[in-house]
Amino acid sequence: MVLAVLRTLGLDSSSAVDFSADSNPGRVGIVHGTTADVIWCDESGHETTSTSQFATTLNLSPVAGDWVSIRDGYIVAVSPRTTELRRPGATPGDVQVLAANIDVVLVVLPIDRELNVLMLERLAVMAFDSGAVPIIVLTKSDGSHVVDSIVREAEENVPGVDVMTTSSQSGRGIEELRSTLHQGVTAVMLGASGAGKTSLLNALEGSHELTAEVSRSGEGRHATTTRRLYRLSSGGVLLDIPGIRLLDLTIGQQGLDDAFADITELAKNCRFTDCSHSGDEGCAVEAAVVSGALSARRLESWRTIRDEMIQQELSREQEVSARKKKGRGAKPKPAPSFDDED
Repeated sequence: MVLAVLRTLGLDSSSAVDFSADSNPGRVGIVHGTTADVIWCDESGHETTSTSQFATTLNLSPVAGDWVSIRDGYIVAVSPRTTELRRPGATPGDVQVLAANIDVVLVVLPIDRELNVLMLERLAVMAFDSGAVPIIVLTKSDGSHVVDSIVREAEENVPGVDVMTTSSQSGRGIEELRSTLHQGVTAVMLGASGAGKTSLLNALEGSHELTAEVSRSGEGRHATTTRRLYRLSSGGVLLDIPGIRLLDLTIGQQGLDDAFADITELAKNCRFTDCSHSGDEGCAVEAAVVSGALSARRLESWRTIRDEMIQQELSREQEVSARKKKGRGAKPKPAPSFDDED
């Protein structure tokens, strides 16, 4: 019975989830500061949703999608994560985890105006960096007369990634998307405000979650203000998170390599293994631009994101160094244990 409940929350046969002994297993839906709404079940398989406090001995702070252990109203342990969707934290060098243990990242972009290629590339980097499988979902296709050309443009800029076109108004592509969100799959929608994520959820489930109109300038308004876990009728689990801005991008080398797979492949023929593709002798990537095999815009986009990645790494190193200097000579305070919480 317990396993049956956990499967409805996204647990599959290959999940290596480690729950603490003498506790109840569950999954985090929403986090509120130092508490979280958790769906969990007791030994008899009875399901409960409760707001649980964080034990002071937690190994890491829970986020939406985490598998956790519940005891006496406290989250006492967080299972090791398989994947993490991340963005920069409030201070330089910090990283905020938006969602954990996700299998699929739905990169959602509207095409009623035109495809925002810069946003597409950056969100693809973020999706790849999470460790999950990215799928490009182009929304509001009913508002475009050049859907096929936009699909080709998306496929060219994120090679090897599946591209779906959808319309929450006409229902186009909804069944195809629903079929990918089957039991055992946890997905997250990643996109800017106004991309149509909440409307997409409504179309998938026939629900009426809060939506917000797009302003005249084309900028979306936040309809989703907290991370939430939805169990879909198709059997899968969907984590709905707030819209992402370009500045929210956290970059990892693997994510960059995967999102720019065409440049990564060309780079294998560069003369030097550490080629920066910026004037280096024998650069196969720049040669491809000259020959027309690779667009100059795509290489420039790669350079911009690569430079940001270097800057982020430098900021992290500076933050770590500053914390070490600040902590020198200070006597560590003993951490209170869970047993002290009454």
